[in-house]
Amino acid sequence: MQYSLCSYSFHRTSAAGKLDIFSYIDFCKEAGFTQLDPWMKHLEDGYADDSFVDKVKAAGDKVGLPFGCIAVDGAHIYEPTAEARQANRERAYRWIDISQRLGANQVRIDAGGRNNETADEIFDIVLDGYKDIIAYAQPKGIEIVIENHWGPFKDPDNLERLLKAVPGLGLLFDSYNWPEGTHQRAWRQHAKYARITHFKTFEFDGQGNDPTQDIAGVIGILKDAGYNGVWGIESVPTDGDEIGAARKTLALLKRLLEQ
Repeated sequence: MQYSLCSYSFHRTSAAGKLDIFSYIDFCKEAGFTQLDPWMKHLEDGYADDSFVDKVKAAGDKVGLPFGCIAVDGAHIYEPTAEARQANRERAYRWIDISQRLGANQVRIDAGGRNNETADEIFDIVLDGYKDIIAYAQPKGIEIVIENHWGPFKDPDNLERLLKAVPGLGLLFDSYNWPEGTHQRAWRQHAKYARITHFKTFEFDGQGNDPTQDIAGVIGILKDAGYNGVWGIESVPTDGDEIGAARKTLALLKRLLEQ
C-alpha cells in the first residue's frame, strides 16, 4: 500500500514557524508515508526560483520519497474576467512546470466559481480551461486532477458532468468536502473516478469521537470500485494537533487496509 500526506495538513504548524517543506519531507519519511503531496503554499519560494525547487527535489531524493500530487491554489479555471482567467492560466502552467521538475505525477487545480455562479453559467469556460491545461500537462507526464473542493463543482452531479466531459481529467476524491447531506451518495457516485484521495480527520478532536466507521465505509466503497491508487490524507483536526492527527490517521488507514 502507498500512503501520502498533503502538507496542508500542517498549515497551522507551518504558519506558526514550526515546520517548513524540508521538515515536512523528513516527517513523512519518519512517520511511514511513501509519497510527498505538498500544498503549493509550502513551495511558493519555488514559484520564481528553480534552484529552490531543485533543493526540495534533492531533499525528497535523500529520504527516498517521490513527489506525487501537488495541490495548487490560485490557478483555478474560472474567474469573471478574461484577464483574471489568463493570469490564473499562467500560474497553472508555472506550477505544472514546477511539478515536472519535482518529478510529481499529478497537479490539483480547482474549477473556480466563488460568487454564486451556477455550473451551467461557467461550464463552457471551465471545460475549455481544463482541456487546455491537460494538453499542456500530458506531454510532461502530469495528470490534472480536480477536487471536490469549493464552488459549484463540489456538487456531485455537477462534478460528474464535468468529469464525463473532459477526457484525461481525474478526481482527487476528498472524503469530506461534499455538500451537506450528499456524502453517502457522492462516495458511491464518484469512487470510480478517484485517482488519489484526501481522507479527512476532523474527528480527532479530543472529544472521544471515532472516525473508524466512516473511513472504513469510504475505503470499502473505493476498493469495490477498483481503486488502487495512493491512499492520501489531508488531516485537519479541530484540536489543532496536526502532527498527532497525521500519525493517527496513517495508523488507522494501515489498520483498515492491511489487516
